[in-house]
Amino acid sequence: MNISTNWLGEYVAHGLATDHLADTLTMLGLEVEEVTYVGPEVDGVVVGHVLDTRQHPDADRLTLCTVDLGAHSPDGPVQIVCGAPNVAAGQKVPVATVGTTLMLPSRKDPHTKEPVQIKKGKIRGEVSFGMICAEDELGLGDDHDGILVLDESAEVGTPFADYLEAQGLAERDTVIEIAITPNRPDATSHLGVARDVAAVTHQHLAPPVVDEPEAGGAIAEHVGVEIENEAACPRYAAMLIRGVTVGESPAWLKRRLEAIGERPINNVVDVTNYVLFELGQPLHAFDADLLAGADGSDGSARESTIRVRMSEPGETFTTLDDVERKLPENTLMICDAERSVAIAGIMGGQNSEVSDSTTTVLLESAYFDPVTIRRAAKGLGLQTNASYRFERGVDPNGAVRAAARAAALIAELAGGEIVPGIVDAYPAPIESKEIALRPARVTQVLGVEIDTDEIVRLLTAIGIEVNDDAGTTLAAFAEGVLLGETPEEAAESADDAALRCTVPTFRPDIEREIDLIEEVARLYGYDNIPQPGRTAVPLRPQALAPSLALRHRTLQHLVGLGFREVYSNSLLPNAVAEQFAAESLVGEPWAVAATLNPQSEEMAVLRPSLLPGLLTAMAYNQNRGAGALRLAEFGHVYGRTADAARTAESPVEGYRERTNLIIGMSGRVQEADWDQSARAVDFYDVKGVVAHVLDSLGLPLDSTSVFTEAVTTGDALLAYRLDLKLPGRGGGVVVGTIARVSDALMEQFDLQQQVFFAELDWDALVRRAAKRLGGGYEPISRFPVVERDLAVAVASGEPVGPMLQTVRKAGGKLLQDARVFDLYEGDRIEDGQKSVAFALRFGADRTLTDKQVDKQMKGILKQLTREHSATLRG
Repeated sequence: MNISTNWLGEYVAHGLATDHLADTLTMLGLEVEEVTYVGPEVDGVVVGHVLDTRQHPDADRLTLCTVDLGAHSPDGPVQIVCGAPNVAAGQKVPVATVGTTLMLPSRKDPHTKEPVQIKKGKIRGEVSFGMICAEDELGLGDDHDGILVLDESAEVGTPFADYLEAQGLAERDTVIEIAITPNRPDATSHLGVARDVAAVTHQHLAPPVVDEPEAGGAIAEHVGVEIENEAACPRYAAMLIRGVTVGESPAWLKRRLEAIGERPINNVVDVTNYVLFELGQPLHAFDADLLAGADGSDGSARESTIRVRMSEPGETFTTLDDVERKLPENTLMICDAERSVAIAGIMGGQNSEVSDSTTTVLLESAYFDPVTIRRAAKGLGLQTNASYRFERGVDPNGAVRAAARAAALIAELAGGEIVPGIVDAYPAPIESKEIALRPARVTQVLGVEIDTDEIVRLLTAIGIEVNDDAGTTLAAFAEGVLLGETPEEAAESADDAALRCTVPTFRPDIEREIDLIEEVARLYGYDNIPQPGRTAVPLRPQALAPSLALRHRTLQHLVGLGFREVYSNSLLPNAVAEQFAAESLVGEPWAVAATLNPQSEEMAVLRPSLLPGLLTAMAYNQNRGAGALRLAEFGHVYGRTADAARTAESPVEGYRERTNLIIGMSGRVQEADWDQSARAVDFYDVKGVVAHVLDSLGLPLDSTSVFTEAVTTGDALLAYRLDLKLPGRGGGVVVGTIARVSDALMEQFDLQQQVFFAELDWDALVRRAAKRLGGGYEPISRFPVVERDLAVAVASGEPVGPMLQTVRKAGGKLLQDARVFDLYEGDRIEDGQKSVAFALRFGADRTLTDKQVDKQMKGILKQLTREHSATLRG
């Protein structure tokens, strides 16, 4: 929501500087996202009077001008060199004085502008004390054919900004973009924001004066309104303006709309948009002559009939943007006696739009059910300024006021005449809520005592009517007073003094006493609420769930290894999601899980893998000079599969959802130094990190998991990969993949260095973890250990990892540790053979004899010979 400070100032004289105003709005819960300045940059530009001109002695296309700048040239008129062909004596012109900074076309690229400071200088030998400006040099247009000649009434020396504003040509403005939360529909207008600002600055709120017509009148003879679904459309009001002349809007109206980013169209449509941003009530203008009429219930014929109904199955409708749209089921439609003319609360139709030939305008001002409008807008994939407000809930009791305000402006600007009265179909009026507020409860919740008179002032300032009858207690209210407490809790407070608060219908978010207390805190100022002198700390900190504790510990472990945690978006474009749903990544055939009502094409499908987010983060950092990257992320991945049963992790049948851990590395792992050469990250670095992670979970690689043999995939995603398996039925369960990203994928993501990654099924790992929250205490043995070495010769292609597992398995309970300490190929080793040496440590709760250790050594050698064709080396 864009707020113009000039426009805001029409309703409240807050007196705040822009920065202070932005801070005030943020503290009021209207978070400021951006502050921009609009209008011409003309600081330092003044009105000058060209006294005389003469030809530059050394340049045919330059003119020497003597210019009077009034008070800006105390030493008298100055000389300015000008190259414009239309400069002449007697003209009033805008002059950028020495020191002024203008945004001028760049010499490198004329289509872009850059700041240029005007300096005193010589041009072809003649001194120039400023610059006479053209239209484009002042940001007022694109004309550069000559200088801008001002009206003769312009006063010499006047700041050019003042001249522009006096002429109604342009004005400087500041636009504040605020984020509106869904619970604050009242803040979707300038008046709504002004109401909050007035409350905290103790200033008077000055809403526009509106003469609201009574229901009925002469208009009832010409216009009829029939509501078929009162739940979807509780109120529909219409006014009629005859004899209008559609044309261009006045400068002030166009400036207001352009400042907040809206494009002016014509005086009728611009008025409806103006009132929308002023009061927050969406309006729609129909060409009344294009609406078909029907006989009323009294048998009289009406020129225009409005019928509000739900859409029919398969119905289509062409909207104002010339798009034929298939209407979702139960879309609320505005129709005349023969056809649909608008999608209620979203967009009008081509068949009834206001055009240059329109002379009679039927003005719609309605209240539509927020859920109905939200469902239709999502189904259509169409959000407009109107639907944005109807979805949040406009003021049902402000419809007539907004219609009357717009009708008066249309009559004023388009020369029309308002048909007396208003057609107001409001079968079940929506009443304001009454809520009890106890000042004692305010003190209890906020921790600061606020005077009752101040509470009343704050709430009254934002439109809440407060009845502060002396001696009124909570028990005096009717049963069902809105507190947000149980009847038992309310009964305990029956004797507390209470205020009777009537909440206006433009604040549907205020439903209970605690909501009123929040309003008091917001307006009183969170900075004015003191921090407590002491805070109670629970004796027992809340323990994390085992899976979260493991996740936290693993993340800390990765941070210790130099990794940084990243967060990526869980929504992807459909094409990207389809690409990364490959079985080589997700481990099983998945179909992508699409969202029902995507916010955009870029966020339409849930991610099947964490890899797209990792690669995006890698590319972003690589392209900004980051050489060595180590990134990790925990996140949910999603997919559809026919055999997915409903589980605690995946509560929707047919869909899979699980937590994955992805680890990514690129760049150098070791920089060059005097005693070592540089080394880039390779496949084994990632494999080593995975080994650390598994070991921290009590899943060491050598005993409970197996890496499959690395294979070249040849697909578009991975250059080569290997899988991580945990033992289980059917040959084990794949719980992760370690791979290098393919060259094609690197080019797609604009990656400069190779990326290696591992994506692991975290849920599966947690289920298998033997040490979920860390091991217990084990005392150091008081018995000596026995250390032995064992060297064997095996075929060169024999993998060492399985050999190490065989050693540990054959060593039994006496073998406490085994590791490979040497691998050798060369002299004294037969061709096609290699030597593998193991360091073994034996121990027990007793002193071992050589005979016992020799027996274990023979058993280990026997198993190595049997399973790996190993022979003992001398």
